[in-house]
Order: sequence, then C-alpha cells, then structure tokens
Amino acid sequence: MIEQPNLNYVDELAGDDVAFRGQFIDIIKTEFPLEKEEYFGHVTNTRFKETAEIVHKLKHKFNILGMQDSYKLAVAYEMELLEGKEDSKSKFIKVLQTIDEYIKTI
Repeated sequence: MIEQPNLNYVDELAGDDVAFRGQFIDIIKTEFPLEKEEYFGHVTNTRFKETAEIVHKLKHKFNILGMQDSYKLAVAYEMELLEGKEDSKSKFIKVLQTIDEYIKTI
C-alpha cells in the first residue's frame, strides 16, 4: 500500500504564516502536474536520462508531502533509469497518481 501524502512538513515550515503556507501549496499544485506531464512524455519516448532528471525533481515533492518511502523509491528508480532499467516504473506511477488525487483536495 502506498503511503498517503500530507502537509505536516509544510505546516511545520510555515508555522503561523498562513500566506506562506498558501504560497507553498500553490507551488506544489502548479509544479506537480507539469512535472508529471513531463515525466510521462519522457517515459513514453523511452528517454532514460531525461526521465531520471524529472524523477529527481519529483522526488523532492514526495519528501515535502511526507512520503519518505516514496522518496526512497524515487531515489532507486532514478538510479535504475540511469542504468537503462525501469523496474520501479509501475510503483512510481502509482505514487504519482496518489499525489495527483491528493493535490486536488488541498
């Protein structure tokens, strides 16, 4: 089962600064769909290096959303891609789908 994203880290960073919290969430809601789309573009065209680069970007969002296990998965997947492998692809896509659903609710 995939862990569920949360805003605990964002809340900790923002403290009582509601405006900062809102800006941080807006950044996630803006950047994530674009990066996810870029990921699928590279995966579809079997561009391993470019896919690894966008996985590198996306993994930081996993960490921000409190998904440490998914972050570790992304680290391993990034290394796989650099070796021309895609063993963790389906698990990674499930994480992306989970986050995609979550950001629609925040």
